Amino acid sequence: MKRIIPATIIAIIGITIAYFMIDQPKKLKVYNPIDINPELVDESVRKVDKYHRVGAFKLTNQDGQLITENNYRNKIYITDFFFVTCPTICPKMTDQMHRVYNEFKANDDIMFLSHTVMPEADSVPVLKEYANKLNVNANKWNFVTGDKKQIYNLARKTYFAAITEGDGGVNDFIHTENFVLVDKEKRLRGFYDGTSKKDVDRLIEDINALLYEYKDN
Repeated sequence: MKRIIPATIIAIIGITIAYFMIDQPKKLKVYNPIDINPELVDESVRKVDKYHRVGAFKLTNQDGQLITENNYRNKIYITDFFFVTCPTICPKMTDQMHRVYNEFKANDDIMFLSHTVMPEADSVPVLKEYANKLNVNANKWNFVTGDKKQIYNLARKTYFAAITEGDGGVNDFIHTENFVLVDKEKRLRGFYDGTSKKDVDRLIEDINALLYEYKDN
């Protein structure tokens, strides 16, 4: 004779399963160049479908310190590209990034990396003054300058933050509103419009999802 499970027990089981499914943060996608809008990806790497990572770089921060990929070892970080005298999108981006900074400033797993796209103008003292106005900690948020070609290659071939093509030369210029989320393995996990509060709210949610992903590691 078959045993009949009472409807109330089935309902309780269903509610319990639904609760735990809802309570789990979403698992973020790992992006490789082939997954990203081709307009944002340099032609040389568009067909790469696995193992994309942020590689080596050497830049200088607002305190005149050398910043490399090692400063971000085992960290989740958010990166963008800006310039100090930008009158249009950059102030909005900085306000939104600062909002994310304040949200996670007590969390040692989260860092920030902002590259100037005008290194010829945004010297160390200029970046220092800019960072001081924001009252941010350089151990957590680096504003970096350095070789223009290196910075532009990072934007186009590593973080895929810029639509325009170029060689990083004198007449080349990048102006992008994109924020990029990078995980502890140096993999790309999300792209966001840094001028949009709604999209940056999504970034904050995704950072929390990544923190959850790493919590048992």
